[in-house]
Amino acid sequence: MSPFTAHTVDTAPAAARPTIEGVRRKLGHLPAAVGLMAESPELLKGFLTVNGIFESCGLAPIEREVVVLTVATRNECHLCVAMHTATLTRHGAAPELIDALRAGTPLPDCRLEALRRFTVAVLDHRGAVPEDGITAFLSAGYEPRHALDVVLGVGTYTVSTFANRLTGAPLDPPVAAYAWEPAGPV
Repeated sequence: MSPFTAHTVDTAPAAARPTIEGVRRKLGHLPAAVGLMAESPELLKGFLTVNGIFESCGLAPIEREVVVLTVATRNECHLCVAMHTATLTRHGAAPELIDALRAGTPLPDCRLEALRRFTVAVLDHRGAVPEDGITAFLSAGYEPRHALDVVLGVGTYTVSTFANRLTGAPLDPPVAAYAWEPAGPV
């Protein structure tokens, strides 16, 4: 039995109530992951705040989703993969792009593939990306600020993926059609 409670506005710690009520109003429902994160009002508020900042960074919407799905698949967060697959679908992303991101395989778009590879390098090298990795990223048309935006996305979605996995956050009905499980050993 999990020690974590999927809180509602009525059961959440008082400091989390305004935050989860705001999410509920904005989305029309309270995602289970938000209710679970509400156990730590600071974690919930911190994630939502940093996520809002990431959403306004220099990366375009599809580029941000490349970063998010790269982190989510690497960290094996079934919930983030499903949620951000739905987001990419709403953005009209090509099915081939979505499938490759979900599989962790090279992307059909060279520029987005450079972004995916750079995100993997940030994760693999804990930020100390080798010079050739930075050069390849910049050669794809990205700017130094975008490299830092990737770090922001990695940090933001490390919080989310780790919290979702720790709490066992379930899929909500709106994203159930995008369910994902990590590939087993090859």
